[in-house]
Amino acid sequence: MSIGEGSTGATAGGEAPEEAPGRDFIRDIVAADLQAKRHAGVVTRFPPEPNGYLHIGHAKSIALNFGIAEEFGGRCHLRFDDTNPTREEQEYIDAIERDVRWLGFDWGRHLYYASDYFERLYEWAELLIKAGKAYVDDQSPDEMRIARGTLTEPGRNSPFRDRSVDENLELFRRMKAGEFPNGARVLRAKIDMASGNINLRDPVLYRILHAPHPRTGTAWSIYPSYDYAHGQSDAIEGITHSVCTLEFEDHRPLYDWFLENLPVPSRPRQYEFARLNLTYAVLSKRVLTQLVRDGHVNGWDDPRMPTLAGLRRRGVPPAALRDFVKRIGVAKANSVVDANVLDFSIREVLNKSALRRMAVLRPLKVVIENYPEGQSEELEAVNHPDDPGAGTRKIRFGRELFIEHEDFMENPPKKFFRLSPGNEVRLRYAYFITCREAVKNATGEVVELRCTYDPATKGGNAPDGRKVKATMHWVSAADSLPAEIRIYNPLFMSAAPDAGNFAADLNPQSLEVLANARVEPALATAKPEEPVQFERQGYFSLDPDSRPDRLVFNRTVGLRDTFAKVVGK
Repeated sequence: MSIGEGSTGATAGGEAPEEAPGRDFIRDIVAADLQAKRHAGVVTRFPPEPNGYLHIGHAKSIALNFGIAEEFGGRCHLRFDDTNPTREEQEYIDAIERDVRWLGFDWGRHLYYASDYFERLYEWAELLIKAGKAYVDDQSPDEMRIARGTLTEPGRNSPFRDRSVDENLELFRRMKAGEFPNGARVLRAKIDMASGNINLRDPVLYRILHAPHPRTGTAWSIYPSYDYAHGQSDAIEGITHSVCTLEFEDHRPLYDWFLENLPVPSRPRQYEFARLNLTYAVLSKRVLTQLVRDGHVNGWDDPRMPTLAGLRRRGVPPAALRDFVKRIGVAKANSVVDANVLDFSIREVLNKSALRRMAVLRPLKVVIENYPEGQSEELEAVNHPDDPGAGTRKIRFGRELFIEHEDFMENPPKKFFRLSPGNEVRLRYAYFITCREAVKNATGEVVELRCTYDPATKGGNAPDGRKVKATMHWVSAADSLPAEIRIYNPLFMSAAPDAGNFAADLNPQSLEVLANARVEPALATAKPEEPVQFERQGYFSLDPDSRPDRLVFNRTVGLRDTFAKVVGK
């Protein structure tokens, strides 16, 4: 799912191919523009700020921008809006590139940075000054904020708004030369302090910032604002459709003002769509950063995080995220998507692709008393019930096994069909067994079961036709492997966490570690990002923390929706 320089599955006329996914208003705009020949081709961009890791909300933007380019035979740029060096790190740049590729997209040779254009942006700022459309302001940030006005009250002109062109040029050049301390002065556009759109009330174009930049070093003491750099970067790159989320809708008049008042080489258009909001999650980069810095999670790739790195570590396949964003569609109005929709997409993909294995998360020992001591046998198990091509594997059966502790009850209720004293069940791929005795420790806890098996039921079928009501998974005590299982629950207890006081909504049971699990030997060759289904348990993925002597698996998602139960509904 990558695009290069030319057409990728598009028709010769640049229209959407017949196999394109469901339409939306952005794609309709692009199709209409091409039909009317407003553009020779489609150029989109994904423009992240390298001040944190990408999250699932970015997946929607990535899929939309790269998807449109691919469907209409164009190209999509990856551009880092690196205009704030105090918050940007190479770690974030590397992570963003890795995540976009993992999601299934490629920008080819079209990797750009806003810092590539610093010289031209500066030259254009001087042009605005010479045209009387920008000025240097000496007010403090607080003074500017107060003078800016409110939604119901107009702003007040700065006392420095009528400086001469020569004075503004001199001060701006001295700002560039590093003569003034941080915050002493800014360059502002001269638009309209009485505008009903606050973004047009003389916005800041440049601020003084004595900080080394990851790419330009100490060459600059002033840095452009996002609003100033963004549209001009689009124009320099020849972007045709600048697609962004709804919070930038009020910024569009400013985006257009810059393009109309500068000698830009092209005229991109901005279009807004609804951002992704997900229940039981916070997608604010500020909050995600604080979660990491305050130690509420174990890094940006903690599987409880809604970051792409966290989802990948949890075992979510990129195809599931692409299916999810396609499923929720592209709309003009903001809404909140139920987290179960994401889980549904994950299950849909993993059910088709994940190999089946057996694992016992909370082991209870079983001794089959009538099975010969020192003897074992190999049984055949299928790797995927719906894919004969996935083949089979051998599993070893012997006198001592482990079953799931919850699969036994000494005094079961009426509709409990699993193992209990005197009850017969089927062991998956193996035999019928019957519990004869429960062995307890000094505190009365059941620690071992004494059972018998019926040798005539090999393979799980009785020759006399008798039926059992439960089939249970198991592993051999002799050759199963020790493993740590990490069960990840929602990070927040509230469906709508308060981003302003998110710590109050944190779920203290968001991580459960099962340290004494046992898994079948076939899992010794498991690899990260190759999820498997633990039969009757859910989908799991090997964690990078694993060692040859200690496997660690993360639960990706359960086999069914248990979300309401997990958060205490």
